[in-house]
Amino acid sequence: MFDVHEMEVNFGPQHPSTHGVLRVLLKIDGERIIEAKPVIGYLHRGTEKLFEHMAYPQCIPHTDRMDYVASATNNLGFVETVEKLMGVTKQIPRRAQILRVILSELQRISSHLLWLATHAIDIGAMTPFFYCFREREQILDFFEAYCGARLTLNCMRIGGMPEDVPAGWLEDIEAFCDKFDAAVDEYESLLTTNRIWKRRTVGIGVLSPEEAIEWGITGPPLRGSGVEWDLRRAQPYEIYPELDFEVPVGKNGDTYDRYLVRMEEMRQSNRILKQCIPLIRETPAGDLKAKISKVIRPPEGEVYHSIESPKGELGYYIVSDGKTQNAYRCHVRPPSFVNLQALPAMARGHLVSDLVALIGTIDIVLGEVDR
Repeated sequence: MFDVHEMEVNFGPQHPSTHGVLRVLLKIDGERIIEAKPVIGYLHRGTEKLFEHMAYPQCIPHTDRMDYVASATNNLGFVETVEKLMGVTKQIPRRAQILRVILSELQRISSHLLWLATHAIDIGAMTPFFYCFREREQILDFFEAYCGARLTLNCMRIGGMPEDVPAGWLEDIEAFCDKFDAAVDEYESLLTTNRIWKRRTVGIGVLSPEEAIEWGITGPPLRGSGVEWDLRRAQPYEIYPELDFEVPVGKNGDTYDRYLVRMEEMRQSNRILKQCIPLIRETPAGDLKAKISKVIRPPEGEVYHSIESPKGELGYYIVSDGKTQNAYRCHVRPPSFVNLQALPAMARGHLVSDLVALIGTIDIVLGEVDR
């Protein structure tokens, strides 16, 4: 009479809280999760194989389609990897490096705003959704003013940047930065001490530092477990060594701590932007591209390079045969794919309703998971 009655239930792939075509095969006893198995592959487009059949510059728009809410960082990881393969990393003009950082940090804020909006509405808080989109729309306006696109940006080039900043662009970003910290305070006033929010997030999906490292987790989920690892600090690139910012970490490794880490990361990105604007004004206008051949044909060899995307370590592994204008082999190490593998461990023993919070706290994008 009191035995466990297991039942298998499909959560997704058509479910609003999975944020894409993710299917989670649940084994439950009543509302309690015994086992949660992610089933992926519904969005597979063969991106890596496409990279191997296109010239290196033609691959940049395809990086946009992986984490399609963080296109700028996807672009940055790819072009830096090709530059490393070519041996021209030190030739990138300083103005281009600063502009890359500005776009990357705007993208980090934009990505975190979308995460917060959807994470909150999944759990039942509707107001933050509208507040977050208010600032995110301004950032998308900045992207549109720079490169003509709002989502899939294609905003970086091998060897530098495609265009200089438009007139008034830096002033608009400066005005945004002056107000953004107050906007983050406003988001926190809605959620951080809200007793319903805390009941839905505190103690949910706890990952110890050791477990997080064993799973290969990176980004905010790793830092939420108390591990201070950020590639902008650990393996710095572009002008990050010159910038003053902190790497926020959590203590308990639960959904609430991961929320707090991302909130502080937005403040730190804003801090970086405030430092970059005077730096780019000091550099000569128009100095944006290294003097490299228009035909990209790296020497024979292989390289792996990674950057800190909004979701964690985004790495590209590229093999060049030294003869053709396209990669012999290209493999992507996306943070969403790696972080998702911890979901079964995080979900075990929790309620089905907590699964929504757990998927949100990992912050996955299925274009990056399936590639």
